[in-house]
Amino acid sequence: MENVKTAKKAKSAKPKLRISGAEAIIHCLLAEGVDLIYGYPGGAIMPVYDELYKFRDRLQHVLTRHEQGATHAAQGYARVSGRVGVAMATSGPGATNLVTGLADAQIDSTPMVCITGQVARHLLGSDAFQETDIIGISTPVTKWNYQITKASEIPEILAKAFYIARSGRPGPVLVDITKNAQFDELDFEYTPCKGVRSYVPVPKPDLTAIEAAAAMINAAQKPFIVFGQGVILGSAESELKALIEKSGIPAAWTILGLSALDSEHPLNVGMVGMHGNYGPNMLTNECDVLIAIGMRFDDRVTGSLDTYAKQAKIIHFEIDPAEIDKNVMTDIAVLGNARETLALLLPKIRENSHPAWLKEFHNKYQQEFEAVIENDIHPSKPGLTMGEVIEQINQASAHKAVIVTDVGQHQMVTCRYAKFKESKSNITSGGLGTMGFALPAAIGAKMGAMNREVIAVIGDGGYQMTIQELATIHQNKLPVKIVVLNNDFLGMVRQWQELFFESRYASTVMVNPDFVKIAEGYYLNARRVDKREELAEAVAEMMASEEAYFLEVRVEKEDNVFPMIPSGASVSQIRLK
Repeated sequence: MENVKTAKKAKSAKPKLRISGAEAIIHCLLAEGVDLIYGYPGGAIMPVYDELYKFRDRLQHVLTRHEQGATHAAQGYARVSGRVGVAMATSGPGATNLVTGLADAQIDSTPMVCITGQVARHLLGSDAFQETDIIGISTPVTKWNYQITKASEIPEILAKAFYIARSGRPGPVLVDITKNAQFDELDFEYTPCKGVRSYVPVPKPDLTAIEAAAAMINAAQKPFIVFGQGVILGSAESELKALIEKSGIPAAWTILGLSALDSEHPLNVGMVGMHGNYGPNMLTNECDVLIAIGMRFDDRVTGSLDTYAKQAKIIHFEIDPAEIDKNVMTDIAVLGNARETLALLLPKIRENSHPAWLKEFHNKYQQEFEAVIENDIHPSKPGLTMGEVIEQINQASAHKAVIVTDVGQHQMVTCRYAKFKESKSNITSGGLGTMGFALPAAIGAKMGAMNREVIAVIGDGGYQMTIQELATIHQNKLPVKIVVLNNDFLGMVRQWQELFFESRYASTVMVNPDFVKIAEGYYLNARRVDKREELAEAVAEMMASEEAYFLEVRVEKEDNVFPMIPSGASVSQIRLK
């Protein structure tokens, strides 16, 4: 009788799928909801690409023109969509070309899974063709990494990779898979990862800390909020807005926090940091309570730590315990996801307003407007300025576009003057400062938000680092708009050379190619502008295009970005000129 029951049970059990490791990888990706991969094929990853070809109706692969481009595209996709970006490459140089993107994603908390091929298990450590120790190389720049050497490991490890990449404070994960593991077979079964032993992605909120924070905020006379990307990553935009409006507290953003709050909200007082607004920087050292939400007190925000907000009580809302007291000592630390902790805080906050304190920000803004802003966006000089280009983009986009920037003067100007109504609209390389980021990141941003206008604003230096991705834009028929602000210099380095190295322009002069001809060579519509009277019409033409469009704007060669906090100076030492 027992044998009959066992036989019936075995007959009714669902048979396991016997497949190769390479096919198992595809099934894992599909199980995780992945429908888009950026990558570049090669020998050690070829079995996976062969299976990918068979599943091409369900899983789109975008061939970038460099593996670095694949990682930045995956970052752009993740930043706009909120999903995990996926990039894939072969072993050796293919894998090492991912490292810059991994480092960028790590410091900017971007969820990404990179899959690399590797030489067969028996060749590991033998210096085989295109073998590199990508696990050792990538360990400092990943949230987690792992080398798979047996096909049977694939489902569990990939499930863990996606869980770690997206959970808590997000970040990049790399999974290296030997070639034998791709060819060998396994009985496939996939179970999504729900947790990892000893890993606590989101700390449980401490209600006592929240009570103490509320009491400190309610008693403050000059409270000040600085919010960062943690608000966006935690989907806490509504809670932030509600807190600001209920408490009447002026709020400023870090470069990665930009777009979490409507740019024109009356309590949005601008950007903190090296090239941030005058008022938020100066008044950091005058507030009595500084409320940091989802930001990490980066050195470009704080300037000299010895003089940063020493008069203030510090409240830090943060998901990552490692960030507490790392740079700035806190009086109250509130750990947890910002959406959850702010929701718990809100009922305990009194309705309030701080008109005299807010007026101080307005007065400082007026000083900055007269000294800097007016001349940036409505210049009297004959040459075009970066600021007026961004102002034209604001008008043409009605503040609804996703703007992707590279790194340099154009980045600082764009972040200062671009206006946004929607969250996840400002995509830039923050912590690592990666030149070459913008063009491939704009590809990912567009594919992550096809219903939105995506504009890449790039300097002439960084543009040439990943210019080959114009081919990716053309091949995939992506209507990305590209604006290169060309001053024939590595502009930010040149500015520092002018201000701090007696104008010795060592290796910063750029002899550039004909960017328009290059864009046309990649089959893009292209135009060049160097006169003010042509600018508005050219931007309107670009925005009206239903296809990819390249616009080169030749701007003043030696303009500087102000305000500016000199490196190592106090935020109170911010310069208007």
